[in-house]
Amino acid sequence: MEWLITNAIAAWLLPPGFVFVVLLAALVLARRRPWLARSLAAFAFIALYALSTPYVAWQLRHSLEPAPRDPLADKSGEAIVILGGGIYVDAPEYGADTTNTETLARLRYGAHLYRALKKPVLVTGGTVLGRIPEAVAMKSVLESEFQAPVQWVEQKSRNTMENARLSKEVLKSAGIRRIYLVTHAWHMPRAQLAFRHHGFEVIPAGSDYATRFHTLLDFLPNASALHDSSRVFHEVIGIGWYHLRILAGK
Repeated sequence: MEWLITNAIAAWLLPPGFVFVVLLAALVLARRRPWLARSLAAFAFIALYALSTPYVAWQLRHSLEPAPRDPLADKSGEAIVILGGGIYVDAPEYGADTTNTETLARLRYGAHLYRALKKPVLVTGGTVLGRIPEAVAMKSVLESEFQAPVQWVEQKSRNTMENARLSKEVLKSAGIRRIYLVTHAWHMPRAQLAFRHHGFEVIPAGSDYATRFHTLLDFLPNASALHDSSRVFHEVIGIGWYHLRILAGK
């Protein structure tokens, strides 16, 4: 229930949800304050257009992502921690739940790091709405498809802060504090914040950076760009929320 409520609220704070909120406000104000209503409607149109263009979406992602670095240049990490990114539910071609494309991208890079570093691997990610835990599916894919063994499976976490807290509980018995943290580059600032808050020394191992060959098509709106813009808004709100939680001592 908590997951449903949180995501329902987020849907109205992120694009395109907040655009509809602004348009609704414009509709309510149309008779009493027509000038303000027109201004709100114009703002909603401009915001929706801008956030739907690949150029703006790329700029937003690029501003959020940390500078690329090669984690292989730092051999001091003690373990590789790979964060889950979601489940492909009831995949008909596999006959079961499996990792979605975002999780698969993280696993691929995590396997690459494992082959180069030979450090033990922890996968972290729980379950939502009674489905298979992400970490269980991640372990299966890593071992069967990438031939990368998984030493630890943390399968109770429901968000990034819980990924960090519960991974700490798993790794503390092994005395591991310095980790290679594998996630998408756009998610890395929030992930680093969470893991450092829980006492880890983090070597960022980001993947899927916002690289692009720019053309005039970058100024035409499309759904993929709007999705990327929405993801950046989600991360920025999440970072702010985590800072508040940390200040509150949670």
